[in-house]
Amino acid sequence: MTSTAAEAPYEGGGGYCGVKAAERSMAGSLRLELNGEPIRVCEISPGMVHTEEFSLVRFGGDQAKADAVYAGVAEPLVADDIADAIAWMATRPPHVNIDRLVIRPVAQAANHKVYRG
Repeated sequence: MTSTAAEAPYEGGGGYCGVKAAERSMAGSLRLELNGEPIRVCEISPGMVHTEEFSLVRFGGDQAKADAVYAGVAEPLVADDIADAIAWMATRPPHVNIDRLVIRPVAQAANHKVYRG
């Protein structure tokens, strides 16, 4: 599980973006190292996923800042959307590997471009 934060850095996200980019590199390395073994290495990179904890922790418990992340976004992703993607990847036939699946809500064209209607 990485994040679209692995795609490109953004202000205030240095540590998070760096860790997610490192996780992407680890997945790629594992995929190379395990080549020939009956093991799939898959990566899911979610964009905006509205959960109660993530943004609140990110902003040190500041509820107003946490709420502002999703303000005006009609339908951000939710945890069930990501769980569904995990189940889909895990249930592909054994010869199929989904290297990377990027999932964003329709309102999010990129990390820096979100429609707030």
